[in-house]
Amino acid sequence: MLERIPFKTALKTAAIATLLFNTNAYSEPLQSIGKSEGQVNIVAWAGYIERGETDPAFDWVTKFEAESGCKVNVKTAATSDEMVALMNQGGFDLVTASGDASLRLIAGKRVQEINIDLIPSWKDIDPRLQNAEWHTVDGKHYGTPYQWGANVLMYNTDVFKKAPDSWKVVFEEVTLDDGKSNKGRVQAFDGPIYIADAALYLMSSQPELGITDPYELNQDQYDAALTLLRGQRKIVNRYWHDAFVQMDDFTNEGVVASGSWPFQVNILQSQKAPIASVVPKEGATGWADTTMMHADAENPNCAYKWMEHSIQPQLQGDLAAWFGSVPANLNACSGNELLGENGCEVNGLGDFDRIHFWKTPRSNCKSQDLCVPYYKWVSDYIAVLGGR
Repeated sequence: MLERIPFKTALKTAAIATLLFNTNAYSEPLQSIGKSEGQVNIVAWAGYIERGETDPAFDWVTKFEAESGCKVNVKTAATSDEMVALMNQGGFDLVTASGDASLRLIAGKRVQEINIDLIPSWKDIDPRLQNAEWHTVDGKHYGTPYQWGANVLMYNTDVFKKAPDSWKVVFEEVTLDDGKSNKGRVQAFDGPIYIADAALYLMSSQPELGITDPYELNQDQYDAALTLLRGQRKIVNRYWHDAFVQMDDFTNEGVVASGSWPFQVNILQSQKAPIASVVPKEGATGWADTTMMHADAENPNCAYKWMEHSIQPQLQGDLAAWFGSVPANLNACSGNELLGENGCEVNGLGDFDRIHFWKTPRSNCKSQDLCVPYYKWVSDYIAVLGGR
């Protein structure tokens, strides 16, 4: 099961409000890879680093350990804020950070610039990800792209006779196909970045607000998103952060619709549960995750070896099959037995332009003069969860 630090503790360490990128303050990255230190310590999302313990077919750790001499130790985190908190605490070499954490880690000087010359397979990374804004600052790379995907709308096919085409089913009280209200049968994500999901829905349902980027909201747009979320609270069964608890809620607690990850969808479908998922007409928020190295990594040689290993086609394809994500190395999309020949398309390869990838909200934004910064998202979402 997922280990989790207290939500409020994570949020305190997560609230880096001003992102001033003084990259000159960083030391030069490693220039050559030396002898293995014997281990590498990684903070990762659930399901991201498998050694065959859950399913023997999915193991991209055992062979790496044998060949590199680096034992892989994994600490699972349930939210981006927990990842930031853990990296602030120290003791880890790598983290699989999503876009709403990566810039905070860079700004907080918790991760270091990487030397892509020490990662031979960098050239095979999807060009759309190589210089992505969530890990590249002033032309410097602070991580290696790993996987990406959408926050899909997961639903119960016994309740929905056809796939829901809008996020409305989780944001507003409606009558579902079974003739019953959705009240108490839907969930929302337990993290302040979920405000962007509300903003994304408002982009379509209230176009007069003029929202063009769900992470760049002026005060009026932001207030509208909070109003929507306060109304949603009346119908929410649970604010989820633990993937396994969410799966149990769909199986045993009567939950029928929620934003989710393909990881949960895949596992529930493998158990023959009546579950499917969709990217609705409004599009979706999503994650493009980056393996980033701690500024004070104690095992940098093993860390670089893992980063190179992490983008190999075999691992990339196996992980995509397991998690329901899209590889950062598109060479993985062919010839992988577990993923299948159409696996990347099934997992959403064609949805790239429909996804609004997680990123840290900043007051100094691109789309308008002034936006509400992330520290406000943090405090205000706590208030929403508390019914205020």
